Amino acid sequence: MKIKSLLLLSLCVVAGHAQIKFEGKVLDTLQLPLEKASVVAINNGTNALDAFAMTNDKGVFSLKLKEKAEYKIQVSYFGLQSVNETLKTTSENLEKNYTLREEIALDEVVVKIPVIVRGDTLIYDADSFKNGSERKLKDILDNLPGVEINDDGQIEVEGKVVNKLMVNGKDFFEGDTKLGTNNIPSSTVDKIQVLKNYGEVGQLSRVRNNQDNVAINIKLKEGKENFWFGDVTAGGGNSTSDSRYVFQPKLFYYSPKYTVNFIGDLNNIGELALTRRDIRGFTGGFRTPSSQSGTNIGLGNNNLNFLTNQNNALQIENKLATVNVSYSPNKKLDLGGFLIFNSNKTNSKEISFIQYIRQSFQTPNEITNETTLERSNQALVKWNASFKPNMDIQMDYDFYYQTAKDSQNQSIVSSVVGGTTQNNEISPFSINQNFNYYYTLNEKNIFALEAQHLLKDEDPFYNAVLVNTSDNDDAFDNTAISLGLNTSLPSYSLGQNRRIKSNQLDAKLDYYYIINGKSNLNITLGTIISRQDFNSNIFQFLIDGQTFDPVPNFNDGRSTNDVQYNFSDVYLGVHYRFRTGIFTFTPGFSVHAYGNKNFQHNTTTQNNFIRLLPDFETRIQIKKGETLTLNYRMQNQFTDVTRLASGLVLNSYNSIQYGAPDLQNALSHNASLLYSSFNLFNYTNVFARMAYSSNIDQIRNTTNFENIIRTSTFFNSSFADENFNIFGRIQRTFGKIRVSLNTSFNFSKINQFVQGEQSLNKAFTQSFTPGLRTNFRVAPNVSLQYAYRVVQNNLGGRDTEFIIKSPSIDFDAYFMKKFTFITKYSYTVQDTDTTSQSFQNWDAQLLYRKQKDAKWEFEFKVSNILNIDSQVSTSANTISVINSETFIQPRFITLRAVYNL
Repeated sequence: MKIKSLLLLSLCVVAGHAQIKFEGKVLDTLQLPLEKASVVAINNGTNALDAFAMTNDKGVFSLKLKEKAEYKIQVSYFGLQSVNETLKTTSENLEKNYTLREEIALDEVVVKIPVIVRGDTLIYDADSFKNGSERKLKDILDNLPGVEINDDGQIEVEGKVVNKLMVNGKDFFEGDTKLGTNNIPSSTVDKIQVLKNYGEVGQLSRVRNNQDNVAINIKLKEGKENFWFGDVTAGGGNSTSDSRYVFQPKLFYYSPKYTVNFIGDLNNIGELALTRRDIRGFTGGFRTPSSQSGTNIGLGNNNLNFLTNQNNALQIENKLATVNVSYSPNKKLDLGGFLIFNSNKTNSKEISFIQYIRQSFQTPNEITNETTLERSNQALVKWNASFKPNMDIQMDYDFYYQTAKDSQNQSIVSSVVGGTTQNNEISPFSINQNFNYYYTLNEKNIFALEAQHLLKDEDPFYNAVLVNTSDNDDAFDNTAISLGLNTSLPSYSLGQNRRIKSNQLDAKLDYYYIINGKSNLNITLGTIISRQDFNSNIFQFLIDGQTFDPVPNFNDGRSTNDVQYNFSDVYLGVHYRFRTGIFTFTPGFSVHAYGNKNFQHNTTTQNNFIRLLPDFETRIQIKKGETLTLNYRMQNQFTDVTRLASGLVLNSYNSIQYGAPDLQNALSHNASLLYSSFNLFNYTNVFARMAYSSNIDQIRNTTNFENIIRTSTFFNSSFADENFNIFGRIQRTFGKIRVSLNTSFNFSKINQFVQGEQSLNKAFTQSFTPGLRTNFRVAPNVSLQYAYRVVQNNLGGRDTEFIIKSPSIDFDAYFMKKFTFITKYSYTVQDTDTTSQSFQNWDAQLLYRKQKDAKWEFEFKVSNILNIDSQVSTSANTISVINSETFIQPRFITLRAVYNL
């Protein structure tokens, strides 16, 4: 009822002023229509921007203006002289055409144009989209047509994830956009430049396909250069269990020659500038040269699988320090880099009910109660240099170092196994180096050399302790006997050391021959050379502190691994790109000579073969801002060393695996259809993607259960796995109201092999998320959203279904020119075949600053107002359906002071 009332209030505010239509055309001197010309109306009485529009392909514009008002009208188009005039409205609709002349007057701009289109660049005027309640860059981005912040905190433009964020043309912590959106003060932002079809190498912009590359450049307001700016937040508070604190300095310095960005975070309230997942996924802007070659080889990821985040933790303590610098001693050389250090401690608690899907598993249902302590210390260092002595040469070098010291301690009480503790530790590091050289011989011939070297060392340690009662009737006893453990001890204390070393070179040389202005030929010679070494051993801790090396009575007694795995790929690729009319075709293929060999247990397994991998892309430019792209690619997927290792590996106390040395590659067919439309005339943004993949000889595992203990190995399945998905988004702006609809459909077929039986698992997931948000300058603003998701599974002949419904509302109001009130509420219901569960989230904050440019600001915030102690979720995988209750932080109140530099 409250949501309906707020919606009606918003609509009443819109309808509260009588309006007329002001329409017409914008033409050039030949009386031809000008598409994407800007028409702006400034109310002379209030000096506010009342309306703006962009012309369509016929040069037509349409504005809604207030009756009996006086406006300053500006009509402008890049490269032509603007028209400025005063317009008085009556109660009648108006119609007028404008002609723009070929005469550039740089000093004539009298009003800010909300959106300017210059080729593939959209330029948004930040002030035109502010309403007074914004504090950070993300608050402005949320108001821009065609721009969204997705659930992972990434920026999306017309459905494409932005992969680079710059400030005044300088990279901002290259590799992640969240740091910028969450920390750059909104008050410093002048323009937001969206760079579509972005290419970092200007020489290659006309020969490479950059249509999926989007970058954003933030232009700072005048006066922010050569001065420190930013803010420092400090505060404290209390919860029902302990005291709370927060300290977050965010300082920035920009000058033509060098920049410095510092972001710090010290808090125990769970508001993280970067999560552990963000940091682990930080790429430093690196892209593998072979990403489009058709070969996909994974080196594996043996880091701890932290499952806890700020939304499902009981307690979080975080320390973060980041520094990003750049230096340009001259126009030819750019130097830069960043340093990130993060220390995190997280406590969590979760109760789960696990239902195994088939009786043939001979596995009882299980209830688990888990408490977890996770510690993580992570450090990242990047340094880069770019040298451009002239327009024909560019050289880039990047160095990236990442290390961590992570641990995870779990206490688990299982209705089947009893009490168990698990301990995981790892101290990995990786060094990644990248060298690029681009050379333009002449207007017809371009060369590009790209090489990347990766060195990675991982050392995970695992320990599990399980109770062993004297009646020899424990669920783990049979597994212990099979593993060859000493069963006479009061507990089973298992240990495992693993060491995985990876060394990989990925390089390619591209030659581009420009046939004419509409076509070019690309020849690629590339290679991937990889080596991985994997060592592991399982042991048992005895009472006296000594260790015992068990010999299992299966898997030929192999409990250790000492594997060397070598992989090589030498390939030649040919692609021809040509444009005719609205079509751009890029057919091509690559020929690969593969070699892979692994040596273990005195046996060598080797496989060499040649394969042709075709690919094809067609792009249809229906009109400006509207495209349709069809893509097909055949790929070869190769596994990492851990799936080849034939000795036993403990994933956990209830999951044991051993590999297969003779595993072969999997082959996949991938097709996609992408539609994108961005209409600035009526501010309608439509994005749709349809994709299909079929995997042949997919690497699958075959699993056997003993109670809830599963043992798995790998093989190449002769059954094809398939996946089909559709994602769509439509967004339309009506004056100050923006409506949107996100929808997705995913259907997958996966073959499963359990207890020697093959079964086909089918999963169908569909989601619908309609939303509505307002962007008034004075009136309160509201964002309404309703997320509806249905998950249907047929798991080995058993049907399951669960439905998730989650309405939410965000409300913010800027009032008395001093106060900002923000509140967020969501209500989530999860229905399964037998149960219905729900939980709520509600936060609120009140901010005060004496005036817009005040140095001090004060904030009162309440988190988890309803003091909800847990959240519920339902999920399904190929072997079970899991209902979980996750405990979260209690209600807490904080008072904060913010000093703005």
